Amino acid sequence: MFNPIWFSAHHIMQCRCTKSTADSPLPAPPAEVTPPTPSTLPAAIGPTSMKPNPPSVRRVVAILAPVGGFIFLTILFLVSFFIRKRRTQRQHGMEQEEEFGELQGTPMRFTFQQLKAATEQFKDKLGEGGFGSVFKGQFADERIAVKRLDRSGQGKTEFSAEVQTIGSIHHINLVRLIGFCAEKSHRLLVYEYMPKESLDRWIYCRHDNDAPPLHWSTRCKIITHIAKGLTYLHEECTKRIAHLDVKPQNILLDDNFNAKLSDFGLCKLIDRDMSQVVTRMRGTPGYLAPEWLTSQITEKADVYSFGVVVMEIMSGRKNLDTSRSEESIHLITLLEEKVKSDRLVDLIDNNSTDMQAHKQDVIQMMMLAMWCLQIDCKRRPKMSEVVKVLEGAMNIDINIDHHFVVNSANFGSAGNVRSSAPPLASDVSGPR
Repeated sequence: MFNPIWFSAHHIMQCRCTKSTADSPLPAPPAEVTPPTPSTLPAAIGPTSMKPNPPSVRRVVAILAPVGGFIFLTILFLVSFFIRKRRTQRQHGMEQEEEFGELQGTPMRFTFQQLKAATEQFKDKLGEGGFGSVFKGQFADERIAVKRLDRSGQGKTEFSAEVQTIGSIHHINLVRLIGFCAEKSHRLLVYEYMPKESLDRWIYCRHDNDAPPLHWSTRCKIITHIAKGLTYLHEECTKRIAHLDVKPQNILLDDNFNAKLSDFGLCKLIDRDMSQVVTRMRGTPGYLAPEWLTSQITEKADVYSFGVVVMEIMSGRKNLDTSRSEESIHLITLLEEKVKSDRLVDLIDNNSTDMQAHKQDVIQMMMLAMWCLQIDCKRRPKMSEVVKVLEGAMNIDINIDHHFVVNSANFGSAGNVRSSAPPLASDVSGPR
């Protein structure tokens, strides 16, 4: 159908286009076209990834990048540190096992599983000390006592000292070390079993102690055995051995009340050509000789401790007893007062009628203890002299100073002295 309106519009536009073409000059060359920059692109056309990051985002990235790197490096360092530490510990354990394996004359070596089975999973505890606990066990036909050292207590030096020292010497008045275990982190010592346990159970009168008081003759025998054990250590070995922890807890008794020294974890060797040895303070308060204040230590420190033990055996009480009145807490201080007032009889164990019946003999034993308690270590007897006195072959030195306790102000500084070396199997004498 003919549409006049459409025709008129089309005709007018066609005429305008013809006229424009005819009247216009030649077209000018095209102008140089500049491509649009991302910032000029319409929002609907420009890609979203082309948008600039806000300043806050850039700041967060700048902070997190180095922090993340630091955390990564820290984790990497810690991982490598622990790997290296475990490797070092493994190598150290292997070296230590090799070290014990090369020792001459050392006792039997047990595995941890053997001792675990021998003690029935460490069921029967006999006692507990500063370095670990002692358990009763059975290995083959022999009863044993197994000391299991805790990991935070006795270190390699102390463990080595005990294994190499007591494992290489033999004396009737020293506890026999049957064997040991040095497996990974486990450190155990295997001793002969002492049925009467330690001396402190028999001499301290406590409400929880049902043991009967010891007779005078039994106490004398125990004192003599201790003296003989110390004589062997001090004078009969190739090198002098200072026990350095002589106390009733470290004196064990068999069925017949024969006494034996035990626990050699703190012992030190002293060369025969050395007058003294420097070592860090060790031992138990109340039994320490005055020279510990200067670190000038010889085997005479054991003689002082022996004197304290003798006084405890004679009086039936602890050297330090806080349950008593203030003036009676310290036994050795009380001894000073009693000897000056000629009242030594007051110190005799009043729980034993047999001890009271031997008053004069007990006082003579106290005089021997006082000789051992001299502040000047050079005035103390040798342990062999003590044995001679106990056996009646020698008299007590009557020139005794009745001062047994000293303050640190009375001592000078330590002189030029050498330290002792760890004990070696070759440093001690053969079986006796």
